Amino acid sequence: MTALDAPRVRGTGPLRSGTVLIGRSLRHSLRDGEGLVMAVALPVMMLLLFTYVFGGAILDDGYIDFVVPGVILTCAGFGASSVAVAVNRDLHLGAMRRFRTLPIRSWTVLVGHVAASVLRNLLATAIVIAVALALGFRPTAGPGRWALVVILVALWILAITALFAGIGMIAGSPEAASGYGFVLLFLPYLSSAFVPTETMPSWLRPVAEHQPMGPLVDALRALLIGGADVQLLPPILWSLGITAAAGVLVTQVLRRSQDR
Repeated sequence: MTALDAPRVRGTGPLRSGTVLIGRSLRHSLRDGEGLVMAVALPVMMLLLFTYVFGGAILDDGYIDFVVPGVILTCAGFGASSVAVAVNRDLHLGAMRRFRTLPIRSWTVLVGHVAASVLRNLLATAIVIAVALALGFRPTAGPGRWALVVILVALWILAITALFAGIGMIAGSPEAASGYGFVLLFLPYLSSAFVPTETMPSWLRPVAEHQPMGPLVDALRALLIGGADVQLLPPILWSLGITAAAGVLVTQVLRRSQDR
């Protein structure tokens, strides 16, 4: 019997295995009820804190409209951070070695983690926006602008999730993966997410305006609450660039781990 005559093993293509592994990651998320709740509860608590405690000291009126874009992106960071720990556990606690004995592509395991995280984060983002609307958030965006908001948020969630997956691949333990990823959660605070950059020291302002979160927050704010000058290209390029860099990192680490 030649290789062409050999029977094909059903269900081992990248699409099929990727779908199964996405379902695996989603089931793990549902079992980790506390982590799922905290991924939504922390941004909601932050929204309440900044709106009712700090908001009056930052802006006299309309602070909730100002802060919601930043909270949305912070929610994405909280939700994606768990991917670093999940990937690291698969890599170091034996699951990845088990997957390599199966007739599937190794990278589909990571696709499962990333895709499931994107779906979870989009749901968490929708919940945060619903809470913001209940608290008085009044966006002026029409359907077209809302579609652009969804695209920008989805691209950022994909980028930050892929980056967290890369961190999970290079970290030496789940605890280290969690610690390294925690550093990325500070990015919103070094941008215009919660305070206008004009209030920052002159040496910090360029950092806040030109790191990935700065253009993204400004674009979301302009789309949601009005603004003729909406700069879409910088946040899109940042998101795509981070995703590509994370993809290269993950590919290289996977290749080295398979050689051992």
